Order: sequence, then C-alpha cells, then structure tokens
Amino acid sequence: MISFCVRRACWMLFTLWVVFTVSFFLMRSVPGGPFDGERALEPEIKLLFEKRYNMDKSLHEQYLLELGNYLSGDLGYSFKLSDYTVNQVIAEGLPISIALGLLALGFAAVLGLLAGIVSAVFRGTWGDVVLMLVATVGIALPNFVIAGICIILFVFLLPLFPAAGWGDFNQLILPAFCLGAPYAAYIARIARTSMLDVMSQDHVRTARAKGVGPVRVVMVHALRGAMLPVVSFLGPAIAGILTGSLVVEQVFAIPGMGSHFVQAALQRDYTLAMGLVMLYTVLLYSMNWIVDMSYAVLDPRVQLQ
Repeated sequence: MISFCVRRACWMLFTLWVVFTVSFFLMRSVPGGPFDGERALEPEIKLLFEKRYNMDKSLHEQYLLELGNYLSGDLGYSFKLSDYTVNQVIAEGLPISIALGLLALGFAAVLGLLAGIVSAVFRGTWGDVVLMLVATVGIALPNFVIAGICIILFVFLLPLFPAAGWGDFNQLILPAFCLGAPYAAYIARIARTSMLDVMSQDHVRTARAKGVGPVRVVMVHALRGAMLPVVSFLGPAIAGILTGSLVVEQVFAIPGMGSHFVQAALQRDYTLAMGLVMLYTVLLYSMNWIVDMSYAVLDPRVQLQ
C-alpha cells in the first residue's frame, strides 16, 4: 500500500508538470493576448501591465518564473479581476463547486444504484423496461438540455425551485440533479448488468439454497460484488461532473469555479486559467487515486501494486 501511494504521488507530480508545461505554451501560442481588446491600451499603460505580469520577459523566462511561483504555492494575480489573486478566486469559488459536485454525485450514485438494482431484480418486467428506457434517454441528453427541461417543469409550470442564484439549499437541488442525471443513467445500466452477472454466480445461488431472504441476498451477497464496475465508473463520472459543472453553473448563475473558468478562457486571463486547469488536474487525479484504493476495500482479492 505504501509503495503504491508513493508511486502514485510521483506520477501525480509528473502529471502536474506536464499539464503545466503544455497549458503554459498552448495559451501563449493562441493569437492575441490578455491586454488586447476592442479598445486598444495606450502603449505606456500596456507596457506597465506587461511589466507587472512579467510579460515583457522572454517566453522561457516567464515559464521558469511561473513554475517557481507554483512550486511556492503562489498562483499569481488575475489579469482581469483587479486586485484578486488566483488563490483568492479559488478560495471563494471552490467550496461552492465542491458542494454542487458532491450533491450531484450523491444524486447520481443513489438514483443510479437504486434503478440498476430494481431493474436487475425484476428483469424482463415492465418496470425494467421503463427504467432502462429512462436511463437511455438520460445518457442521450446532455446536462444543459436536462437543465432547460427542468427549469421549464419545476420553475415555471410547477414553481418548486428558484431559477438561479446561490445562498439557499433549494437553489442547489435543481442544478445538482441536472448535473448528476446523465451519470445516474450510466450507473443504472452498469449496476444492472453487474448485478445480473453476480446474481448468477455460485455464492449467490448457495445463499438462496440455504434459505437466505431475497433482500439479504441482493443487498449483502450480490451488491458488494456488483459495486466494482460502478466504482470503476466513478473516476470518469467525477471528471465529467467537474467539467460539466462549468456549463451548469453558467445556466443557473452559480458563482462557482465554472463561471470563472469560462470567463478566464474568453478573456485570455492566463494566470486564472492556468490556476484552474491545475486545480482540476489535482482534483481529477486525486479522485481516481481514491477510486483505485477503494478496489481493495470492496474486493480483498485485489492487490494494489
């Protein structure tokens, strides 16, 4: 376990360096810059801005300076948000995005597992057909389309939730559901297939032959073995929820990391865009690391090597 964690930590550092390097040079290879706009700055003012952000130095000097700042934990000042450091922007927006992402992941896991288990237990019935039909539709629709449908249904026709904003738990439920719904559909199909496979294995048939109740057979003997494919999917699901939140936060006017990410890309805010790219890289790598370690908990036969 210790050697596995050490190797993963080394690979994480290498991955962060590669992402940093590629992102740094890609952003600066795009035509235009953070100080270009419809209204051209006076040459003296533009020169002062470039000096403040080290844009007056050569490209490799900028790279080394920014890499050194990142190693010390200083992500720099935003180009467009006056007097705001990237660390401050992340400190304000990250808790909001984490709350939205965790609730969306909770919706996806609970709804997906419940639908998959019920569909597998009642295989071939009308309930199985309806649940899998809904899951197929959920996979086909992106989360921003689901968001539009939910706003029409639960904001205008049935005014149960507010349309946008942040500050109340009710304002979080609808965007979290819209964000997690497509992944709930994936989990439902994966859980159904996995449950059908596990329920046909010898240890489940033996439990039934011994007179174990049907609920205990499903929830104790079958569910744990069926969780491995679902847990494997959680890594990509977390990645999708994190990146999908960029659009959902825009639709529901949630002041999380998504709105800052979109604005940083549109306005060529190099420091803010770079900081958010690195943050998402750390989050995605860490979540996949946790998912891999959970295999050994769910299945003792799995060895982390």
